[in-house]
Amino acid sequence: MIEEMRLRDLGVIAEATLPIGPGFTAITGETGAGKTMVVTGLGLLLGQRADSGAVRAGASQATVDGVWIVPEDGAVAERVREAGGDVEPIGGGRAELYVGRSISSEGRGRASVGGRAAPAGVLADLADDLVVVHGQSDQLRLKSAAAQRDALDRFGGEPVQSARDTYRRAYEHWRGIDRELSRLTDDRDARAREAEELRAQLAEIEQAAPEPGEDADLATRAERLANAEELRLAAATAHDALSGEADGPDAGSLLSDARRALERVSDPVLEELAGQVAELGYRAADIAAALAGYLADLDESGPHELAAVEERRAILASLVRTHGTLDAAIELLDTGSARLAELDDDSDRIERLTAERDAAASTLDEAAAALTAARTEAARRLGAAVTTELRALAMPDARLEVAVTPGAESASGRDDVAILLAPHPGAEPRPVSRGASGGELSRVMLAIEVVIAGVDPVPTFVFDEVDAGIGGAAAIEVGRRLARLAQSSQVIAVTHLAQVAAFAANHLTVVKANDGSVTASDVRRLDGADREAEMARLLSGMPDSEAALTHARELLSLRTEVH
Repeated sequence: MIEEMRLRDLGVIAEATLPIGPGFTAITGETGAGKTMVVTGLGLLLGQRADSGAVRAGASQATVDGVWIVPEDGAVAERVREAGGDVEPIGGGRAELYVGRSISSEGRGRASVGGRAAPAGVLADLADDLVVVHGQSDQLRLKSAAAQRDALDRFGGEPVQSARDTYRRAYEHWRGIDRELSRLTDDRDARAREAEELRAQLAEIEQAAPEPGEDADLATRAERLANAEELRLAAATAHDALSGEADGPDAGSLLSDARRALERVSDPVLEELAGQVAELGYRAADIAAALAGYLADLDESGPHELAAVEERRAILASLVRTHGTLDAAIELLDTGSARLAELDDDSDRIERLTAERDAAASTLDEAAAALTAARTEAARRLGAAVTTELRALAMPDARLEVAVTPGAESASGRDDVAILLAPHPGAEPRPVSRGASGGELSRVMLAIEVVIAGVDPVPTFVFDEVDAGIGGAAAIEVGRRLARLAQSSQVIAVTHLAQVAAFAANHLTVVKANDGSVTASDVRRLDGADREAEMARLLSGMPDSEAALTHARELLSLRTEVH
């Protein structure tokens, strides 16, 4: 529930604090005093769109701050923490949540949740778990088919919700299969072309049978074969210098002479050097042998091998042009077979998916029928319960029916839901959008909320002039029903009728003052004689009228009947 709300420079309200608290709070005041700004401020705290026109004339910005009492570990607290804020524990598993909103006269806005700046969208997320607001626009919304269906589903409780969840799962399953089947059918030609191209590519790669790194190895060998004579001359010269097979001294003989000369004398240093020279001799012999093998390989190679290498390189180059790299071509050879099998399986897949879709459609039909049955039963009970409420709301001859008829298929079911009202005996029930006046629509809306609250309570209800278009005994019954609703939920009602305000446990009034230049308003809590005077003003426009005061006291005594 909302415990307190503070307004500054919002509409005609310069600064006001609304102590609200639990139960039924009525907000009254003269026309133009700013009662509607209270609902506007609450709407801002619930993430509704900010309008710079709501900023008080001459002010740079309007601000609204609120304190909500919420479960310490509930869904609201969890969402606040996700947004970077937190709640303040106050004991008993409850916590205080501080929220705020500001609007500049230029239209810029800021929001805070749990002590941290946050997008206004976070406030809107929280609103679903905090409050239900009913104003003139919400009465219009009640005329929509979707709102009427949602109202029925709320009243239906677990049986309808369970059937709706089952239907939604069946619907999503059926839709997924249907989309896949449509995709396969629509893309059949394109997938056939893909299969043909992939088959040709795989055949080309399989025929080439490339090895990882083969293109780099061939490039090195091709360069070697192209420069064979130059390489042969270099290798032969080096081999002759090491092996002594050519005329003239060679490195091996010179190293042998050096080693023998050092070994003839006895000196530790020279002995160590003799060993190193011997090691050089062994290394020279090894290198000479390697060069001999290299020369033999060159002798075996010829122009025919260079041509074969270049031909192989051309085959691999074609694969690289098609696939980007040789590794990509080899990878396609590993993965392409599975994709080709999938593409070749289209006909079988279409046949299997068609069977699966038929089975899913049958399951969906069963789920839709179960949901319709659950809604139909709930509609019967809702119609009877609301009709009883309407009799208590000074519509004794009215009859409300909730019709569940076949409609277009959607994720919410296959039902159209219509709330029908027969305002007097003998009248055919008509949709509330055409068969109810403004006052009747207000009472229908209230009756529905009272009935639904019995099975699906909402933490806070806000009613903005729910009593529009009614008076007398009907207004008394509206007040009595709001007080009854307040036994399970917090109720805030902006009203201009004393008959409604009389049933409030907490009565706030918006008082207008005029200093000649700027109109401002303040909010006061009324008790005792002050409340009686405000009630008298609402009744007759004369707060000092003894007759009106007597009537006011009589109305205030009715509140005890609710408890």
